[in-house]
Amino acid sequence: MNSHDLVVIGAGPGGYTAAIRAAQLGLNVAVIEKESALGGTCLRVGCIPSKALLESSEKYWEARESLQAHGIKITKADLDLPTMLKRKEDIVGALTRGVAGLFKKNKITRYEGHGRIAGLGKVVAEGKEGPVEIEAKNILIATGSKSADLPGVAPDGDRIGTSTEALSYDKVPKHLVVIGAGYIGLELGSVWLRLGSKVTVLEYLDRILPGMDLEIAKEAHKVFRKQGFEIRLKCRVTGARSDKKGATVECEGTEPIVCDRVLLSVGRIPNTEGLGLESVGVQTDAKGRIAVDGHFQTNAPGVYAIGDVIPGPMLAHKAEEEGVACVEHLVTGHGHVDMNCIPGVVYTHPEIATVGKSEEELQEGGIPYRKGLFPFMANARARCLANTEGKVKVLAHSLTDRVLGVHIIGPRAGDLIAEAAAAMAFGASSEDIARTCHAHPTLSEALKEAALAVDNRPINI
Repeated sequence: MNSHDLVVIGAGPGGYTAAIRAAQLGLNVAVIEKESALGGTCLRVGCIPSKALLESSEKYWEARESLQAHGIKITKADLDLPTMLKRKEDIVGALTRGVAGLFKKNKITRYEGHGRIAGLGKVVAEGKEGPVEIEAKNILIATGSKSADLPGVAPDGDRIGTSTEALSYDKVPKHLVVIGAGYIGLELGSVWLRLGSKVTVLEYLDRILPGMDLEIAKEAHKVFRKQGFEIRLKCRVTGARSDKKGATVECEGTEPIVCDRVLLSVGRIPNTEGLGLESVGVQTDAKGRIAVDGHFQTNAPGVYAIGDVIPGPMLAHKAEEEGVACVEHLVTGHGHVDMNCIPGVVYTHPEIATVGKSEEELQEGGIPYRKGLFPFMANARARCLANTEGKVKVLAHSLTDRVLGVHIIGPRAGDLIAEAAAAMAFGASSEDIARTCHAHPTLSEALKEAALAVDNRPINI
């Protein structure tokens, strides 16, 4: 029987990162992954392919709509969708091969098949050639998540699908209905809107981007409607059906919506079924999540869990940080993740990024705060880019000035949020950010100005 110090079930961002770090620390590591390509949902059919399509579709939209302002005239911009999709697949292929190369470099054993715990210290990899029994001193569950269901809406893999299908439509839908106004629905809706689809977004709540700072979400709503999204709030979808020609979505209190395709995007649920958790007594909550302590240990000795299968935001980088912290604690006795400093990014245009507490959370918690705002309209670099929509919002404790949250909608918000996350990780005040010299002209100056605005002393507004 094969034996390893650590067996990781799942080769997504959390799993493969944990495996690599454990190998660096001297452990004999193995990873079980059911898909032939490594990288998990994020790399294969999630984060990476969606960002590739977002980038390509934005360039197409720019060629058609906005380059004229730069003095660039394009008579006609034709869409070559097969090439665009091939570019996406090429990027994914290169990165999955890169993960395989990292496994080889770090001498990580890979088992292809479904991983299942078969008792304390035992794992089975159920592959095409039959089960392989493995002894493991430690087991790390990193199996990620899958798209959540909605009663009455059954994905058929064609007309009604999830984000997986929406990454590979063979032609641009005339009318795409997106059920759910969260990160994934708005990103993929943006892709097909730019490529020529009519996009209708149906959201059960009275707002888009649930959980995000409300002021920023409202700003995003205005921008998306301006771009051409039809957004219906407080809309309860009761069913959807399809045929060879298209699909029909039924909503409570309104006429059915006839469309070409339906994207179901109402959140994600943990992949914790079929893992043999019962064999070691590991329990899951009502949402299927595994309970862990501060070092990602489950109630079963030697069994750990990270990423989407445990509570917290379902984000690839959160899983990566947890994977590193978990194995470092396992080997060195030290490892920690500051969950308040995990950023989130929506890769629409403009991008939306957030870290720390929202204004609503501070109000609900009775935490005294001051707020600083700065619009990109007043930022020189944003004007040069002809990309001035949005703002930066800094929230700081009114007594200590410590930064509690930063929320951005605007150009390259996903990159700008890293400075805010770093500042918060080191306990910075808004004064610290305001006193830091930022290069001119750069978009990052908007963060500096918002920090200055906390003390009512911005320079450029």
